[in-house]
Amino acid sequence: MTIDVVEDTNRVNLLGMPRQKLIEFFAGLGEKPFRAKQVMQWIHQYGVKDFDDMTNISKTLRQKLKECAVVEGPEITYQNISKDGTRKWLMKMPGGSSIETVLIPEGNRGTLCISSQIGCALDCSFCSTGKQGFNRNLSAEEIVGQIWNAIASFEDLDRNKDRPVTNVVMMGMGEPLLNFDNVMDAIDIMMDDFAYSISKRRLTISTAGVVPAIDRMNGLTDASIAISLHAPNNELRDQLVPVNRKYPIEMLLESVQRYLSNLADKRKVTIEYTLLAGVNDRKTHAEQLISLLKGLPCKINLIPFNPFPGSGYKKPSNNEVRRFQDWLTEGGYITTVRTTRGDDIDAACGQLVGQVEDRTRRSQKYIQVQQVNG
Repeated sequence: MTIDVVEDTNRVNLLGMPRQKLIEFFAGLGEKPFRAKQVMQWIHQYGVKDFDDMTNISKTLRQKLKECAVVEGPEITYQNISKDGTRKWLMKMPGGSSIETVLIPEGNRGTLCISSQIGCALDCSFCSTGKQGFNRNLSAEEIVGQIWNAIASFEDLDRNKDRPVTNVVMMGMGEPLLNFDNVMDAIDIMMDDFAYSISKRRLTISTAGVVPAIDRMNGLTDASIAISLHAPNNELRDQLVPVNRKYPIEMLLESVQRYLSNLADKRKVTIEYTLLAGVNDRKTHAEQLISLLKGLPCKINLIPFNPFPGSGYKKPSNNEVRRFQDWLTEGGYITTVRTTRGDDIDAACGQLVGQVEDRTRRSQKYIQVQQVNG
């Protein structure tokens, strides 16, 4: 069922409603607040979309819900499983565009990488997602629908004990903080004990540095954050991450400090740093990064660049990656290297492209540049 059908019949999609909005929804039906908890559990914990199967609510209420509401996730048009167990889904959205979602299993942990936009409004020079241009923000139900679909894809799942998704990272297609309200609603649902019960330490919002939105997060959520930094100085970051021209590094790190200081517990921000051979992987870059991050509670996650056609960048060798890691470790920082997972199905970091009906014409310009460069 498409969103257009839902709108034409004035039915709302309950999949994207956090608990408070559900309480208000049920109040409008003359129902008590506890109905919100019941329905949330049916939808998110048991994967039920048919109101007739929600057996602990009255037949009268079930009939009301059938008349005014639906539970619908995005349509899965393609699914693939990597040789390392990574799963990737292509999910079609109303309007014809598609987004990609990836689940990375590791022991008892399953990390779901969720998209927040169709395409990306930013244009980081080393990211293939950005080269596809931008179409629109995802709704809250389209964001939550990705975890709903991912869990439902596991056959013979015992929902009372099996948890295929334990961690969620907003690191898929798009800049989450440019879709602020919908992302906040989706996060509320994912962290809710009557939905997915994802811990605040296991739910991470990754941002390229939209400073006003980081400040807006204060008091609204206590999810963890990651910063897509990728450069240790403004001159280089201006080239790699264009949003830096509006919100330079110093302004960005100050906003991160404010967010961390308002959390009830001690938390570290994850600094994401994509290593580009000969661009940002030299000792002078490591020294600048060590100095830049002094005093910031953080850990550094190095991401070896995943090549894509026409990017103009190269992946550093394993020795170069380890050497950069050693420099940062010696500088006193916990530094990990992100293991490339799912690259055989184009599910690795920076490789998510989906199928974007580009409203920005950026993808067309990128293709033209590729043609000129041969």
